[in-house]
Amino acid sequence: MKFLIILALAVAASAFPESELHHRSREMPVVGSIEGRITGGSKASVGQFPYQVGLSLRVSALSSAWCGGSLIGNSWVLTAAHCTDGISSVTVYLGATVRTAAEVTATVSSSDIIIHSGWNSANLKNDISLIKIPSVAYTTNIQAVKLPSIASSYSTYTGDSAIASGWGRTSDTSNSVANELYYVALTVIANSVCANTYGSSIVTSSNICVATPNGQSTCNGDSGGPLVLSSSKVLIGATSFGASAGCQKGYPAAFTRVTSYVDWIKSNTGISY
Repeated sequence: MKFLIILALAVAASAFPESELHHRSREMPVVGSIEGRITGGSKASVGQFPYQVGLSLRVSALSSAWCGGSLIGNSWVLTAAHCTDGISSVTVYLGATVRTAAEVTATVSSSDIIIHSGWNSANLKNDISLIKIPSVAYTTNIQAVKLPSIASSYSTYTGDSAIASGWGRTSDTSNSVANELYYVALTVIANSVCANTYGSSIVTSSNICVATPNGQSTCNGDSGGPLVLSSSKVLIGATSFGASAGCQKGYPAAFTRVTSYVDWIKSNTGISY
């Protein structure tokens, strides 16, 4: 059986301008074939995803990275731990459709970031973090997304349609993140099916996966961004990893399962449904 590589889906720049963001990823050998991105999707209209957040992450004086996130309250953004691990500061873009044309921006230091205490960069377990930002007023283009209720913590969502969005790469051949926001509707699959690709030691109950047919998937630069139920617009996932073989190869895309962390989110932010 061939071994594949899991890549966390952040994209980074090393002293390059914003338009030339380069890939940043973590890798590990797994069963099957693995990587994070939006390919085969559609351009979002202004205000279509008011909870979508862009994150410009300062890694060092000469290095930065791009990720996505979800606004879950006036002062809180939810994203992936692999996006915020090791950064010195982050600039949060709110109300943007064009990536660098935000309605509101806020820059905070690493002291305003809460990374899950169980985060493990070796196997991408507990790939979730929170960013505290100055309170933002809601507008047509800036709104918090609903979290799953604590009562729905055991929902699997298998077979449900969900929408992923972000400014990640739009194809396996593109060299940078997108300038405009894209989205794609994907179907949630059982974790057992996802584990056939990545292995049961990688895909656990705190992950949620989607099928990626016809070249439609998340991709590099979408890391940390939202997966929202098409029907209820409830946040059920944060983009975590995909297949190193490529975003358009048909392998499942994996997310951090938000229902596994509703108590953790509530204890750190006070937000619950």
